[in-house]
Amino acid sequence: MSVEISLVRRISEFEPEQWNALTGGHPLVSHEFLAALDQQECAVPKTGWAPHYLKLERDGRLAGAMVLYLKSHSRGEYVFDHGWARAFAQHGLSYYPKLLAAVPFTPVPGPRLLATSHADRVLLARHATALAQQNELSSVHVLFPSEADRLALRAAGFMFRENVQFHWRNEGYRSMDDFLRRFSQQKRKKIKQDRKKVESAGVLFRWVEGKDIDDDVLSFFYDCYVRTYWEHGNPPYLNKGFFEQLRQTMPENLVIVLAQQGDTPVAAALNIRHGDTLFGRYWGAQRFISGLHFETCYVQAIEFCIAHGLACFEGGAQGEHKLSRGMLPVKTYSAHWIRDARYAEAIADFLERESMAIDGYMHELQEHSPFKSA
Repeated sequence: MSVEISLVRRISEFEPEQWNALTGGHPLVSHEFLAALDQQECAVPKTGWAPHYLKLERDGRLAGAMVLYLKSHSRGEYVFDHGWARAFAQHGLSYYPKLLAAVPFTPVPGPRLLATSHADRVLLARHATALAQQNELSSVHVLFPSEADRLALRAAGFMFRENVQFHWRNEGYRSMDDFLRRFSQQKRKKIKQDRKKVESAGVLFRWVEGKDIDDDVLSFFYDCYVRTYWEHGNPPYLNKGFFEQLRQTMPENLVIVLAQQGDTPVAAALNIRHGDTLFGRYWGAQRFISGLHFETCYVQAIEFCIAHGLACFEGGAQGEHKLSRGMLPVKTYSAHWIRDARYAEAIADFLERESMAIDGYMHELQEHSPFKSA
């Protein structure tokens, strides 16, 4: 059986059906999602994301793949390595370009080594480090890999970094009231007060899914999304064409929470649905209303999950404020390979100490669970 690994530059060089067969159905590594990033020029060389795809073939048929980006910066990653870049620069070494395996602008855990066997995942990971070695790149980074990927990356010699996100789990809740009854009295009272503020402002919500997302809803959501970025002094990573393409090619994965005062929309949040999981992604508002952010982004998403029997809501990166909304801390991971052995040793020492701090942080967060004691 012949095995060949090649490097290609466009996702269009893969047959969508063959590619998607390797993803486990995960929408954020689907051919459609990656094609929208590429075709709408969101993750391309001019934005500092030069795509490269490892292609593993057996007897001419696709058996594995890995999405890689040659990065000239560390923006849009949600795993912060700017300190490592500064350390390289202080010693006259180039940290950029680096090789990155990630879903651009998306801190959602999922498959990164797209293959059906552990051996093939290890093969892809080792080939990525060989590419970096051959091209004298500083490093290879794999962000938010799945558990199966972590096993393969460890076998390929990667170091691991830990971080914390906040996820909601459905414990068989029959209704939103059933969920709120699990909270301690103080935390339940706070959520109800916040919801009352939004209700008193005359705000009502509706969930708009899939093909029901019309031009007006999508345009309003995009205006909100752009506003959020500019309010923080940054241009948006994604353009309107990207979201329009997702609506055309993967509508079944899109859920927009739309907040309205009467007939006037005031805020929106777009979520990505994958099986029994909802990923909170992008949000924005046209005006400030007390409690609106938490209700639109988190509480409504949780209520949607309960109503539709979904098992999990992942609220995105960071945010201790999510704890009080019933989202509990979980560890996430990134994997790192550093070409220079001296820096690899120093970073390994840093990661060991950082992991101890993360363990302490997790313990502290668990001590502040919003739920009643068992």
